[in-house]
Amino acid sequence: MKIAVAGTGYVGLVTGVCLAEKMHPVTCVDIDVKKIDLMRAGISPIYEPGLEELLVNNMDRLNFTTDYKEAYKDADIIFIGVGTPEKQDGSANLSYVYEVAEQIAESIEKDCVVVVKSTVPIGTNDKIEDLIKSRLVHDVNVYVASNPEFLSQGTAVRDTLYASRIVLGVEESYAGEVLKEVYKDFNAPVVVTNRKSAEMIKYASNDFLALKISFINEIANLCEIIGADIEDVTLGMGFDKRIGDRFLNAGIGYGGSCFPKDTKALHWLANFHDNELKTVKAAIDVNENQKLKLIKKSRKYFGSFNGLNVAILGLTFKPGTDDLREAPSLVNVPIMIEDGANVKAWDPVGVENFKKKYPDEITYCNTIEGTIKDADVCFIFTEWDEVKSFDLSKYSKLMKTPIVLDGRNCYDLTSARKANIIYDSVGRETISSFEVSLV
Repeated sequence: MKIAVAGTGYVGLVTGVCLAEKMHPVTCVDIDVKKIDLMRAGISPIYEPGLEELLVNNMDRLNFTTDYKEAYKDADIIFIGVGTPEKQDGSANLSYVYEVAEQIAESIEKDCVVVVKSTVPIGTNDKIEDLIKSRLVHDVNVYVASNPEFLSQGTAVRDTLYASRIVLGVEESYAGEVLKEVYKDFNAPVVVTNRKSAEMIKYASNDFLALKISFINEIANLCEIIGADIEDVTLGMGFDKRIGDRFLNAGIGYGGSCFPKDTKALHWLANFHDNELKTVKAAIDVNENQKLKLIKKSRKYFGSFNGLNVAILGLTFKPGTDDLREAPSLVNVPIMIEDGANVKAWDPVGVENFKKKYPDEITYCNTIEGTIKDADVCFIFTEWDEVKSFDLSKYSKLMKTPIVLDGRNCYDLTSARKANIIYDSVGRETISSFEVSLV
């Protein structure tokens, strides 16, 4: 079957390349000529481990174009994988999805299954079907299906090729059979349901994980007050199979393109229907407050950032990606700059994106050592492997005042005790090797 994929962002490109890996001929469509040229040259325009290698290995089955009419006109299946960014009110911006739907309607010349891969509010697939059928130029049959993605940035290729499940939301058996054929070589459970249920599965899954993260962060905050250790707590919790041990890492909140956007979108949708999701609202509120956890901790050691040398380790919202969306660094760094800090930052892949927002206000370093040298305080925002394996003794040797505020609990407390530093993490005992007078 001939497959077209609309959009070559995170969802669209990963989908297209992985389908090609399963021997399907795929045409990826994007309006950005520069991105198309990069991909034709075997270069991925987005940072995602393993993606570029897979792209190069499947160039004989991949085509990249800006000509959507040519790509869509005789496609058997068209996947919509464009972005659905958050609006000011928290709802999802569906303009890109609807634009693609209109292009499909004017282009297809044969019966076609249109598959919505983008994360869209419940009921959107119905609207897309109505839109396409009302704008059709040719006398063809169109079947619209929901096939939500369940990808984590940093592991998206693996999450696609070795999916935990494949969800197919269809209203006609034909669309379901076609998609089963597409995914026949994917060794994953297949859930076939109606479109609205498929759309809800995506939101409910992401929002539950966000709830889990916010819950454990609140427990971690309480652990600090009462003297419990969050890592021992989560270890004990994780052995319960009903709870599991994933998404129980305490820290300074979730970020990225999914959890913040999807919690707000579902909360907005519920309110639109006069039904408040109180647990989801609480998760959103907890997460926003948690991002400032380290700033609040710093007030124990410094009354102000004015004139201080501040080191930042990690700019992206998580390791394995260059994505800054909803990253804690974007909340904290502006506060430091406005307060008069001299900020130096390190990140293995996120610097160029951060420079677009702060090209001159901070100093970017190539090494952790260079970042922390002569620093008064160090903030850890991302748990990169380079940070987790860093020799703690270097903090005391290189920093002016070795105060390490760790928002990702990168180090064990035993090692921190031996390092002659102040080590303040989340939900655990603060290690104080010396006293600091409040400046």
